[in-house]
Amino acid sequence: MSNSAPSSTLDYPFGDQLPETGSVIEVAPGVLWLRMGLPFALDHINLWLLRDRLPHPSQAGAEQEGWTVVDCGIDNPATREAWLNIEATHLQGLPILRVIATHMHPDHMGLAHWLCERWQAPLWMSTSEYQSAVMAQSGVSNFGGEPTVKFYAAHGWNKTDDLAQIKARVGYYPSMVPQVPAAYVRLMADHTVRIRGQDWRCISGFGHSPEHMALHCAERGILISGDMLLPSISTNVSVYAQEPQGNALQLFLDSLTKMQDLPDSTLVLPSHGRPFRGAALRIAQLRAHHDERLSELLQACTAQALSAHDALPVLFKRPLNVHQMTFAMGESVAHLHMLWLSGQLQRELQADGVYRFKTAQS
Repeated sequence: MSNSAPSSTLDYPFGDQLPETGSVIEVAPGVLWLRMGLPFALDHINLWLLRDRLPHPSQAGAEQEGWTVVDCGIDNPATREAWLNIEATHLQGLPILRVIATHMHPDHMGLAHWLCERWQAPLWMSTSEYQSAVMAQSGVSNFGGEPTVKFYAAHGWNKTDDLAQIKARVGYYPSMVPQVPAAYVRLMADHTVRIRGQDWRCISGFGHSPEHMALHCAERGILISGDMLLPSISTNVSVYAQEPQGNALQLFLDSLTKMQDLPDSTLVLPSHGRPFRGAALRIAQLRAHHDERLSELLQACTAQALSAHDALPVLFKRPLNVHQMTFAMGESVAHLHMLWLSGQLQRELQADGVYRFKTAQS
């Protein structure tokens, strides 16, 4: 499908409306927008409830009416209470039939185990995301521990107190995702999920997480974009210790190509920010943003060889605390790696054990 002529600005069809915690806004018939709090600078996540019907588990030939949940929020008392309010006031007495997780990050995955157990509902997600969630919940993750400390140190972050905090963060993921459901149903790229008689196509995305799945219903003109396409902030795209030579930014930009030909009228339901129309415009804005950062980095590495830590002031113009620095370091490495792996920068492991990047002439 081709776009109609795109607008020069994003269209927010619900204006400044936001659902209060524990309440909903109907963004399309049978599609409810929920908003749950997060204890971070990014202080919310959008979740989605879709009216659904599936074959009845105990009555052959019969169907069961209910809801499909897309993403869950972190596991904490406030989010559980919000879900109980939703259950009491907005499920219309119908059960949750399945839980879809776009990816394994805590704000999307945290309460999956609770919702699945409460409703005897299966979890649906991609294999890479499920396996990464299982590993992270057991303490093997990119969020902390000795391998992550060594990775950051190799890219120039050598402040002892900061790295001690990172080493201790092995419990970061399990603190928000205390369990992962013991089984799941696999989502795969270009497969369809049938939701109340309509097909939602899985669009795989890389660079932000291992195998993120967005959902697009052409018949309804709706894209549940997860974290791959956000209206007002750029998605975190990082290289991590488990894949130290990764080219995450290239993967992310390639993934956006799968969404850029959606009709301009498509209603995009993002995980953060407000629902909007104008996917092609937003993708163009994101490409321009990263092009600008890459150009600035290339210029900076022409003047002198830089580590990822050295490059942080080029990419981020604000002070960063340790939590924010972990994301910023991953982003810095991702941008440097894209330039390195495309041949625009050279990478050298110097005598102090730190990787630095430079142009051929610097």
